[in-house]
Amino acid sequence: MDDRSSDPAAVDLIAVVGATGTGKSEFALAIAEQLARSGRAAEIVNADAMQLYRGMDIGTAKLSVAERRGVPHHQLDVLDVTDEASVATYQGDARVDVERITGSGAVALLVGGSGLYVSSVLFDLAFPGTDPELRARLEREHAELGPGVLVERLRALDPAAAAGVDQRNPRRLIRALEIASRSEVVTPSLPSAPRAWRPARILHLHRERTGLVASLHERAARMFDRGLVDEVAALRDHGLEQGKTARAAIGYAQALDVLHGRATRDDAVEATAVATRKYARRQVSWFKRYADAEVLDVTGTDLAGLREAARRIVP
Repeated sequence: MDDRSSDPAAVDLIAVVGATGTGKSEFALAIAEQLARSGRAAEIVNADAMQLYRGMDIGTAKLSVAERRGVPHHQLDVLDVTDEASVATYQGDARVDVERITGSGAVALLVGGSGLYVSSVLFDLAFPGTDPELRARLEREHAELGPGVLVERLRALDPAAAAGVDQRNPRRLIRALEIASRSEVVTPSLPSAPRAWRPARILHLHRERTGLVASLHERAARMFDRGLVDEVAALRDHGLEQGKTARAAIGYAQALDVLHGRATRDDAVEATAVATRKYARRQVSWFKRYADAEVLDVTGTDLAGLREAARRIVP
């Protein structure tokens, strides 16, 4: 990776990354406010794939307009739940936001835990387009023949992709095979030494696993207490179950099980907590590969502590 300066005045792109439940949103707001005190404006560019969706608020912990405290946010509420999220599209749109923000003299804060989405902005990664006909054929084969046949075909075409793909996730398996089946093969993963798109400072928030696991279960219960099932019921009227990406989001899939009578509320909370813990492990593994990131241990840190940490980052 390219060298990045530790002087906040030397860069106009700062990434705040980390696993779910580490306090990225609050920390980014604190940095924006601290920058404002030093005379620099800042705007936030979302890098959480599920926060791209309109109406998916409770289950994604999306900040309300009031909670954004006057700091402009971008790449929120840009997709309908029937749309399929595309990292290639996001890369282009988010970079346009970054260039507009920095071109105005402000600092762009890239904030989120979706590793590939964050990386698509920070690094020179290329993503192949989609082939609707091939995708439809692979979906039919998956439905008729099961995942095993597709996994074996992927293994023959791209062993590395086959080893890394979640075979239980039809969308990811089909996408991996779609990519491998085309001549311009580009594997959507992070190279061992990615080249930076432009100078950036990366702040990686880390919480000790024991405390993080407990907080993630509390987070899952809180989402259901705040009305996640009702939110999902409303989104069904807007086609949630016809969408390929949104309906599989953690919390939303489990809430759909409640609405269909396949699970109780307590079952759904536990299933959401388990899925979130697994996702957090993948996030930790992904961001560990950011060799030049500054790792900030926020274990046991409350909101006041996050604000104090921001003051140390931006004196």
